[in-house]
Amino acid sequence: VLAELIEKFVSHLSESRTDCYFSTGSYKAMDADVKKENLSSVQQLGVEMTVRYGKYLNLLKEDAENGLCFVLMNCEEFLKQQQRTVVSSLCCLQEHYAGYDWFASSIFLIMSGDRERTLTFLQQFSHLLVSAFLWLPRLHLSMHLPVTTVEYGIHPVYFCSAHHVEMLLKAELPLVCSAFHMSGFTPSQICLQWITQCFWNYMDWSEICHYIAICIFLGPDYQIYICISLFRHLQQDILKHTEA
Repeated sequence: VLAELIEKFVSHLSESRTDCYFSTGSYKAMDADVKKENLSSVQQLGVEMTVRYGKYLNLLKEDAENGLCFVLMNCEEFLKQQQRTVVSSLCCLQEHYAGYDWFASSIFLIMSGDRERTLTFLQQFSHLLVSAFLWLPRLHLSMHLPVTTVEYGIHPVYFCSAHHVEMLLKAELPLVCSAFHMSGFTPSQICLQWITQCFWNYMDWSEICHYIAICIFLGPDYQIYICISLFRHLQQDILKHTEA
């Protein structure tokens, strides 16, 4: 039901010019015969984890690994069309996105391992502003960002979402804010970790689905509110650890 709902919603918005924040060219999917060996070692490890998790949730079948590799390779090629060339020694500014694509993997699970359906959804989703915040590889070396922003290698999620979380945390949860300050950590570091991993290993699968759906339906600012609500939920534990 969730898969159908977000599909219809995103399809409807992507057909509206006013809602299409990013313009993207046409893309035809590569050959379906994509092997795991074509991926980086980080991606291969991510694929194994995703398939294991998907089978544990009874969402994926035995041949799911090839389907996920197909999605990841095509996403990389599709997004490459919208990248600019940057000469830098920074790991995060190399041609390939340095991490694993947790958002595309989450959509793959929501779509029960249907690779064509997943890819179609992601292509339509990439037109929308919310894709910049939910799907981190979406803006890797992106031509949609100013050159100076790209060259710094700092993702907009960090200086937009995570920054606003810190601003709200001061007002909403001053004790949590002080605890972070005393620890030498910043809330934005934790938020960036959560968002990059699409909350995998932090929230249950149903909650991850809710996070994705809420941000798609209500807008990317809900990413900030969800982070704040998590800090509120964890407040007692954070204060207890600070005292200890």
